[in-house]
Amino acid sequence: MPELPEVETVRRGANQVTLNREITGGDVLLDRTIAYPFSVTDFLNGISGKAIAQWHRRGKYLLAELVTVTSYQLPVTTDSRLPSTGAQQCAPTDSRSWLCVHLRMTGQLLWLPRDEPLHKHTRVRLFFAENWELRFVDQRTFGQMWWVPPERAVESVVTGLATLGPDPFSPDFSVEYFAAKLRDRRRPIKNALLDQSIVAGIGNIYADEALFRAGVQPQTLCADLRSPQISRLQTAILEVLEASINAGGTTFSNFLNVQGVNGNYGGVAWVYNRAGKPCRICDTPILKLRLAGRSAHFCPQCQK
Repeated sequence: MPELPEVETVRRGANQVTLNREITGGDVLLDRTIAYPFSVTDFLNGISGKAIAQWHRRGKYLLAELVTVTSYQLPVTTDSRLPSTGAQQCAPTDSRSWLCVHLRMTGQLLWLPRDEPLHKHTRVRLFFAENWELRFVDQRTFGQMWWVPPERAVESVVTGLATLGPDPFSPDFSVEYFAAKLRDRRRPIKNALLDQSIVAGIGNIYADEALFRAGVQPQTLCADLRSPQISRLQTAILEVLEASINAGGTTFSNFLNVQGVNGNYGGVAWVYNRAGKPCRICDTPILKLRLAGRSAHFCPQCQK
C-alpha cells in the first residue's frame, strides 16, 4: 500500500494541479528520503527552476518530467531514457530531467498552501508560485525521491524500474504473456501476482480482489492453472484495477489523494480485509490465510 490504483490516482491529481508550474525551491526535512543525488543541495538545485511537463506512472513509481522554464515545450512522442512499458512517454528536450517518487507503505503527496501547518511526518516540500507547495508526507519513512539529471537514463538511477514486468494496462500484458510467465511455476498464484517482475503495480489488496473475480483460490499453484482460469484472471486484474481507479483508490490506513481525500474502493471490496464477513455473492464467510508471510482473503465457495 499504496498500489497501482492509488499511485495512478495521485498521478492524475498531480497532473491537474502542478503542470506547467515552476518549482521555485524546496526544503528537505529528512535527508534519507532523497535517494539520489546523495547531496540534498544537489537535489534541490536540480529541481529548482524547472517546470513539470507531465507526471507519468510506471508500476508503483511516479515520474515527473521536468524541463527548464526557458526551453519548455509540450512533449508529445517517445524517449528512450524512460522505461518502455507502462508509462506514457514524451519527446526529448536537451534540458529535460526527472523527479521520481515511490510512496512505499505510507507516503503521501499533498498539494497545500505553503502556510498550512506542517504535519509532523512531512519529509520533503517542493515550493511553487502563488504560495503553493507539494508536500511529501511519510509516517514510516520508507518512501523515496530521486532527481535524475538529463544525461542519465532514468532506470540507471532508479534501479527498481529495470526489473519491473509490464504494466497491467500495457499491451505487453497479454494473456499469452501471462500464461508463459505462470507456466511451470510451483508457487501459489497469489504470490506470483505480488511479483513485480511478472506484472508491475499489483499488491495485496488487488491480488485478492482479482482472484475473487476470476474464481481462483489464492493457494492454487501457478502450474495447475488451466488456460480459461488464466484468461479470466488477466481480465479480472484489469477490471479490479480500473474499478479502484474510478473510486479514487483504497484507504484502509494512510492513503490520501493530492487534495487530502480518502479513496472509496475499500467500501465495496469483494474479499480484502473482510475475513469472517459474508461473501457479497453467496453469503459464505470470507476466509483468511497466510501465504509466504502475506495475508490472503477468499471465498471458499466462489473460488475453486
